[in-house]
Amino acid sequence: MTTTIPGGAAFTDLPALMGLMTGDEKHGPAATSTLDALWVLYDRVLRVTPATVEDQDRDRFLLSKGHGPMAYYAVLAAKGFIDREVLTSFGAYDSPLGHHPDRTLVPGVEIGSGSLGHGLPLAVGTALGLRAQGLSEPAVWVLLGDAEFDEGSNHEAVAFAGAAGLDRLHVVVIDNSSATHGWRGGIAARFAAEGWSTATVDGRDHEALHAAFTAAHPGRPHAVVARVEPKNA
Repeated sequence: MTTTIPGGAAFTDLPALMGLMTGDEKHGPAATSTLDALWVLYDRVLRVTPATVEDQDRDRFLLSKGHGPMAYYAVLAAKGFIDREVLTSFGAYDSPLGHHPDRTLVPGVEIGSGSLGHGLPLAVGTALGLRAQGLSEPAVWVLLGDAEFDEGSNHEAVAFAGAAGLDRLHVVVIDNSSATHGWRGGIAARFAAEGWSTATVDGRDHEALHAAFTAAHPGRPHAVVARVEPKNA
């Protein structure tokens, strides 16, 4: 399904927008692996727009897999969060578009990413904070790479979120076969063992992604594993 927005941007426009960003440190596979999931989220799921990025009741999206942000920047440009013209400055000394997104420089960015393994714990804290404020409508989404589960901090976050029943927390894991260790039963099994609702889908199938993203999961956090082609294929 190809969807459009006011101004004419569609999913098929994203490769051209990504092509405006050049340089030697693009982490191309890290970016392209996330492109479909990001588009479906911003086009059909997330309740946030350029006009509502400061609203208390907005949905929060946290990019933990921040080392390949070109797809993220392209989607933000397509959706009007940033000007398309700034894409050509990617990675430049005075550009707001760094090799990791910066929440102080890029509208709509919720966290500054860095070392892998931080996004999910931050998302857990965000969901807890919203619950403490009595805000039950905002959803918290975090996108991870499968290799981030080489970091113990993520396993602690998975265990805590399941026990706490953080049902406004949603995780998207992009599985491009980058993890060093892995575990029996696949990635979803790790979440399910801690009480999460889970789904595993083709990470290039927009309808399957949307169905998984919008599946009901009362009383439990939700994890979607989006399988894409191996990084080194």
